[in-house]
Amino acid sequence: MKPTRVHRVTLISALVVALLAGCGLVSSSGTFHEAHLPDGRQPLDGAKLVVTSKSFTEGVLLGKITATYLAAAGADVKDLTGAPGSASSRQAQLNGDADILWEYTGTGWVNYHNETETIADPHELWQRVHEIEKRENNLEWLPPANFNDTYAFAASTPNAKRLHVKSLSEVAGMAVPDRTFCVDDEFFSRSDGFIPMLQKYGIPYNDPNGVPSGNVTRMDAGVVYTATAKGAPCNFGMVYTTDGRVKNLNLVVLDDDKKFFLPYSGTAVVRAAVLDRHPELRELIGTISKHLTDQLMQELNGRVDIDGEDPADVAYDWLKKEKLVA
Repeated sequence: MKPTRVHRVTLISALVVALLAGCGLVSSSGTFHEAHLPDGRQPLDGAKLVVTSKSFTEGVLLGKITATYLAAAGADVKDLTGAPGSASSRQAQLNGDADILWEYTGTGWVNYHNETETIADPHELWQRVHEIEKRENNLEWLPPANFNDTYAFAASTPNAKRLHVKSLSEVAGMAVPDRTFCVDDEFFSRSDGFIPMLQKYGIPYNDPNGVPSGNVTRMDAGVVYTATAKGAPCNFGMVYTTDGRVKNLNLVVLDDDKKFFLPYSGTAVVRAAVLDRHPELRELIGTISKHLTDQLMQELNGRVDIDGEDPADVAYDWLKKEKLVA
């Protein structure tokens, strides 16, 4: 298995222990705001659902949004968002101890099923993961939302304008001294990371006509964002496309026009047995999914990671703003 993809800032909050049979799952807070659907319907009246998530900010936010909305639709929801690490929430769902979990198609393809083929088309990748997961684990990967939390490179707005750059192919066409990069150690060493990416774009690493080793600065992932915003020591830094710092620091995400990076489309995963009992979940979760975009996730993630707001509050405020709950 390739290294687990590291996500941005782990949510720090008081942990309420909620041990589940066989997996020791831990909840971030176990709370969300009470609400109801604007039309007063309760299509999930009588349903008992367990919503979990991983512990990084975006995962917790998606879990809180889902828990709040499904409870507003009448379900009795147990909130087990914020499971530490990547394995515990996944294992809880496989064990039948959790019903709903937001995942990423790239994670399913690479980390869960050890696939190495790069599938650039987001729909095709989702379809392939959907088929494997249904067949092997009886999990239903619902149609993905409209956001893709994948790797990318970004530049500060002044540098993007100065260098007239919008895509990685345009970076490849620059003078060698302008091809300066900031990356973290994990991304630098990945078999699907920095060095293969440079090869894909025809600017090989440690090549005087490509990207000399002196043009690359390796640093902590969190520092990459501020270094990129300052434009020193690099013009281009590795980012995650839905990270709140992209918007907060006014970074310009470059187009991966040769489709090197695997899509990481956000997807709600539901145990098939639960979906059979409550088919209304397809439409309800689909309503959430169609509202979620890269720009929105940047905003919501930033409210937690940068502004220090509670994920449950951010989830509730967004659902109210969109008139999905009242």
